[in-house]
Amino acid sequence: MSRRALITGITGQDGSYLAEHLLEQGYEVWGLVRGQANPHVSRLRKHIGDVRITTGDLLDQGSLISAVERVQPDEVYNLGAISYVPMSWQQAELTAEVTGMGVLRMLEAIRVVSGISPSRTPGRAQIRFYQASSSEMFGMVRETPQNERTPFHPRSPYGVAKSYGHYITQNYRESYGMFAVSGILFNHESPRRGAEFVTRKVSLGAARIRLGLATELRLGNLDARRDWGYAGDYARAMRLMLAQDAPVDYVIGTGRTQSVRELVDFAFRTAGLDWEDHVVLDEQYTRPAEVDLLCADPKRAREQLGWEPRIGFEALVTMMVESDLRLLSESARPEDEPFSPDHW
Repeated sequence: MSRRALITGITGQDGSYLAEHLLEQGYEVWGLVRGQANPHVSRLRKHIGDVRITTGDLLDQGSLISAVERVQPDEVYNLGAISYVPMSWQQAELTAEVTGMGVLRMLEAIRVVSGISPSRTPGRAQIRFYQASSSEMFGMVRETPQNERTPFHPRSPYGVAKSYGHYITQNYRESYGMFAVSGILFNHESPRRGAEFVTRKVSLGAARIRLGLATELRLGNLDARRDWGYAGDYARAMRLMLAQDAPVDYVIGTGRTQSVRELVDFAFRTAGLDWEDHVVLDEQYTRPAEVDLLCADPKRAREQLGWEPRIGFEALVTMMVESDLRLLSESARPEDEPFSPDHW
């Protein structure tokens, strides 16, 4: 019989790639959404195929218990979050509730449905849980590169909420014997990335200027450095973590960094442009507390999971710019894309 997976955040970038990957592996895939009338569901199905939908909300404990009872999953992937870091300063409390407490509610739903308690530990056929942790938890980094033992110092409400989700996942694993793991994923991008994220903002900006739809692109800090990979590669790592004999947390990244300036330069050159003719620095896009450098040490994932990224930085940026040139040439609007930035 095929394995059954439940994905929160299925209408986001990561959820869509994970759903595709699991379907290719023969899974029955269910997505958790906040309402059947969600407009992103029909567009998601056009791109992904045979995905089943159940309703639930990371703010509502009872709805999550009902969803887990209905689906009876073998695996739960908690990707749902308010994931745009700048928004977390504007909606700090909501970010804490969804991105942090939402993890606790999903773990509790699994525990309740499974009948797990301090005196009753799960059996071999227990539900396996994956939590989408983030490199933003490292924040003001203590060492470079960052591995599974590097201390956290988050620099945004988003990073703080993700840290809570990470630790509560670890706590349920140690308290109840649950198969619960966190993937500490570094920045991962694709043509499905929301238009508000810097990589997609750059690829769309370059495409708009190339097509004569704009003349400038306004950005903030060009010196921040990130470890950027391809979201489709990172979806493979999620499944591999739940396929192991024992629950272990993993850092997932490329081990290489580029600055935002290098990202902009390559994207504009891909579009046949000189970025210095079009990019304007704007202080409104500077974070209240900046994270200057994030770089993964994925040694554990490489050695224990056999995972390696397949798409490099330049191929990723080329993919995104060419996709946005096609998208805008067809007069489509990025906000009409099927993969929603609001994916919790």
